Amino acid sequence: MATKPPQGDPVQDAPKVAERKRAAAGLPAIGHTLRMAHQQMGVKRTALTLLSVNQKDGFDCPGCAWPEPEHRHKAEFCENGAKAVAEEATLRRVTPEFFAAHPVSDLARRSGYWLGQQGRLTHPMYLPEGADHYEPVSWERAFDIVAEELTALSSPDEAVFYTSGRTSNEAAFLYQLFARKVGTNNLPDCSNMCHESSGSALSETIGVGKGSVLLEDLHQADLVVVAGQNPGTNHPRMLSALEKAKANGARIVSVNPLPEAGLERFKNPQTPKGLTTGTSLTDLFLQIRIGGDQALFRLLNKLILDTPGAVDEEFVRAHTHGFHDFAEAARAADWDETLAATGLAREDVERFLRMVLDSERIVVCWAMGLTQHKHSVPMIREIVNFLLLRGNIGRPGAGVCPVRGHSNVQGDRTMGIFERPAPAFLDALEREFGFAPPREHGYDVVRAIRALRDGEAKVFLAMGGNFVSASPDTEVTEAAMRRARLTVHVSTKLNRSHAVTGARALILPTLGRTERDLQAGGEQFVTVEDSMGMVHASRGRLEPASPHLLSEPAIVCRLARRVLGAEDDVPWEEFEKDYATVRDRIARVVPGFEDFNARVAHPGGFALPHAPRDERRFPTATGKANFTAAPVEYPHLPEGRLLLQTLRSHDQYNTTIYGLDDRYRGIRNGRRVVLVNPDDAEALKLADGSYVDLVSEWKDGVERRAPGFRVVHYPTARGCAAAYYPETNVLVPLDATADVSNTPASKSVVVRLEQSATD
Repeated sequence: MATKPPQGDPVQDAPKVAERKRAAAGLPAIGHTLRMAHQQMGVKRTALTLLSVNQKDGFDCPGCAWPEPEHRHKAEFCENGAKAVAEEATLRRVTPEFFAAHPVSDLARRSGYWLGQQGRLTHPMYLPEGADHYEPVSWERAFDIVAEELTALSSPDEAVFYTSGRTSNEAAFLYQLFARKVGTNNLPDCSNMCHESSGSALSETIGVGKGSVLLEDLHQADLVVVAGQNPGTNHPRMLSALEKAKANGARIVSVNPLPEAGLERFKNPQTPKGLTTGTSLTDLFLQIRIGGDQALFRLLNKLILDTPGAVDEEFVRAHTHGFHDFAEAARAADWDETLAATGLAREDVERFLRMVLDSERIVVCWAMGLTQHKHSVPMIREIVNFLLLRGNIGRPGAGVCPVRGHSNVQGDRTMGIFERPAPAFLDALEREFGFAPPREHGYDVVRAIRALRDGEAKVFLAMGGNFVSASPDTEVTEAAMRRARLTVHVSTKLNRSHAVTGARALILPTLGRTERDLQAGGEQFVTVEDSMGMVHASRGRLEPASPHLLSEPAIVCRLARRVLGAEDDVPWEEFEKDYATVRDRIARVVPGFEDFNARVAHPGGFALPHAPRDERRFPTATGKANFTAAPVEYPHLPEGRLLLQTLRSHDQYNTTIYGLDDRYRGIRNGRRVVLVNPDDAEALKLADGSYVDLVSEWKDGVERRAPGFRVVHYPTARGCAAAYYPETNVLVPLDATADVSNTPASKSVVVRLEQSATD
């Protein structure tokens, strides 16, 4: 039987610390999964729901975007995927009576964990101007309120249409169509805060802003490099792919400032061996200093150039551009500077080189540890240089693998959720729907916050997500949101963004992935795109959490009709009735989706075309894959300071907090901890268990402080520290972003640690 939600916020001011784990998954993961699932869903619902996760006739996990294999286990989910499903399929409910009992001022004082634990939203809710309580509202009145505010704007560009990565392809396509019919490209999304740097780097260098590998390529690789990523917590099913690669003879190099249990040893709960000894994964661990990856790969490229026969000269000659300038820059790489930038030993770099030279097929995987720095884009370009040198793009077992963090964040971008749409996409949209979409670029996340702060944006609509908690510079972001005339959130669960509102606010409750979607045209399914460009169907099985919920496509269609009026000739009612009609339009607008309905009916779906992978064709400005030659950058630390990276705990998915433990790192019952290398702690006179305030330092001179963090002596790279977000987002300046991509630089924040007043 499911348990009731917590009445009060758990005390988190005395986290317990034990020895870190050196293996991931196994029996503890099974026990933890079942315990959390039973708390939210009860025993019977747990069994019925989890057996449908990631199955060909089931629903796509609302967690990460890791692809499914062709042949699937009955339990094709990981611990954190099960937590995500349990949170959505919970039997707990947030009703109008809850909002009557809890004013917004009370909700604003609660932790994200407490808010999320209350359960599923059941009714549309409205916060009138000047009120402190949400009140129930009809769907018709809710749409009227949005229409009132949108039509009152002096320009369509005063509206912001944000999208979370959970949104389906069908809903995303309709949402961007609605926004562009309103007249704006203000379509920021969560990708702006995560893999925008990957897309920027890959679009320029190989012509496609996505990874170039399929799951089978990982299995066939000779060498897999995992850089700036913790798959054991963030993408646990990736560990099965790495295990299979190892069984096929691959070697694995892990490049990360922290040792991570999942990359040390994987205890696959699907196998007898996994329940006992497990599989050792990492052959070489390079404990790099935060932000030193570009310097490392630049030196590797120099060493490859200096090794006779190491360069795939035929590939370079036939398929690349800019080699001369790149080679000149690479040959200038300096050993001493590289070792200072990376903190690595020379023998470890040389060992890495030998592994590279011994490998014909190489895949490089990465995540936020590479994408959230000022120099992230040139860093990823340097990885592309590394792969191009030996022809490791466009052949089996090789390529780039940016691992996306949310289940359809890549699909949303494919569907046109982008503030800087390609002219060809807008041309196709115009041909299909007979209107002239706006051509001027819109706001990304950072620019949207600035516009709200400065009064240049007045209406904020969010299709899912928890914008306030996900964004940088928390105090600035919250103040900006409070300046809006109206904030609207399409949501399944309560979160902090519902407590930080504009003058008026709406919460529009929607169906989750786990739930049946019954429309006038019959039962519907939606589609998603995974991290490797596979598109497949997702069919919920549970009865909706409330009869008052609408699906995301239905919300967009009804809202569009109300705002655009009866004279708008887009058949919104038809789209709501039958999602197949939406897919027919997608097929005519988005390349690669031709004959969409027929192809997605195939169990497991289909792969989108990828010219570099499929035919070694590179649709760049030069018509070839581009070598680049940016100056090497890495963070420089003032004396007595540390470089902080924000990260997730194991009981967390993005801004959703499932629990208060980080089992693999040995942290229990609290999240306000800062991991500090013992030698740095000794130099700074920071005892293990002492409490400090984290204070970030940036060129604007503004003091940004996160108080009351317990110091944990932990084997981080020297000069580096780590702490959980969203608690530390307050330390990330809004204007501290990556060059080119404008992604918040959340992985390289200069901080000083001051003794806490509460210590």
